[in-house]
Amino acid sequence: MIDKIKSLSAKYFQEIVSIRKHLHKNPELSFEEFNTSQYIKQLLDRKEIPYDSIANTGIVATILPEKSTNKKSIAIRAELDALPITEQNTHDFVSKNKGVMHACGHDVHMASLIGTAYILNDLKADLKQPVKVTFQPGEEKLPGGASILLKEGLVETHNIDKIIAQHVAPSLPSGHFGFREGVYMASCDEIYINIVGKGGHGALPHTLVDPVLISAHLITALQQIVSRKNNPTTASVLSFGKVIANGATNVIPDNVLLEGTFRTFNEQWRYEAHQHITSLCENIARSMGGKAEINIAIGYPSLINSPKLSAKCKTLAKEYTGEDNIVDLDLRMTSEDFAFYSQKIESCFYRMGVANTKKGIVHPVHSSLFDIDEKALVKSVGLMAWLTINS
Repeated sequence: MIDKIKSLSAKYFQEIVSIRKHLHKNPELSFEEFNTSQYIKQLLDRKEIPYDSIANTGIVATILPEKSTNKKSIAIRAELDALPITEQNTHDFVSKNKGVMHACGHDVHMASLIGTAYILNDLKADLKQPVKVTFQPGEEKLPGGASILLKEGLVETHNIDKIIAQHVAPSLPSGHFGFREGVYMASCDEIYINIVGKGGHGALPHTLVDPVLISAHLITALQQIVSRKNNPTTASVLSFGKVIANGATNVIPDNVLLEGTFRTFNEQWRYEAHQHITSLCENIARSMGGKAEINIAIGYPSLINSPKLSAKCKTLAKEYTGEDNIVDLDLRMTSEDFAFYSQKIESCFYRMGVANTKKGIVHPVHSSLFDIDEKALVKSVGLMAWLTINS
């Protein structure tokens, strides 16, 4: 079976590369993936693979086994959306949509999933259960397309009991794959704070309530939540990347806006921390004569790979690609909306290496220079098919 899958992977390789280039050249932002969705549907139509629409631009294609009576389905998933980044690459398939780029590899995921669908469609006789090939919108933007698909009944309507996805890893060489059982990625919430004071002339601070000074105290004091309120055995991050104090050298503004992120692996501590953030901000601002308005946008939960399914996928990956090409992944404080699936059904989210140092393909995701070694698509397509058939 492995030889058969590898043969089909080689057969479809050039077509998959061409599909990836088309997708890379035509990126669309989260929840705006209308042309991308239509293109995917056309590809599925070529192979007469039936599909349903979901969550506006989402697609769930179905590949049925020829003989199996197992009604439980396995889902395999890729994302449709790109990022608001201006591409700096110079290859012939650079993004033609200014300010939009597939800098997180979603074009790679889609192309790879199409290739997997083609292989599985050719191997219906070997399938043990129905396969739901899922193309999901809006992974990069809250509330996350995964949460919407689940609310629209993806699991119940398609009788799905497990789901698998892969994600590019620029830190791994092309042809290598990484797995991790259990907790893998952090939850992610967005913190928005409006510090309200009383602005005026910078030379007359005694007549003002300085929101810039309050904000400086807040940013420093908030770090105590991680260092003193949190159990040190639980990894957490509280970072602020945006501060808007729209004054001047001699003008104190009326308000300052802070925007940041809070991440952790513990769901109970996650919501306790929200309360600490709110309380600390309100109290410090009040003590200095101002007011703090806090909005915490609840984002993605922690991604937890099912130990049983992930261990099985790792073993299968060693069989398919060789033990030397499989690595154990470390915990990551980054987030992924695949976590919503992982909180509901058996899940395995693994990494595919795409780097090639000799070719200079080393840039990280979310970089304007991100790219992949296209040869990674040969193994990624075949491995996903192998995992789907045997999981």
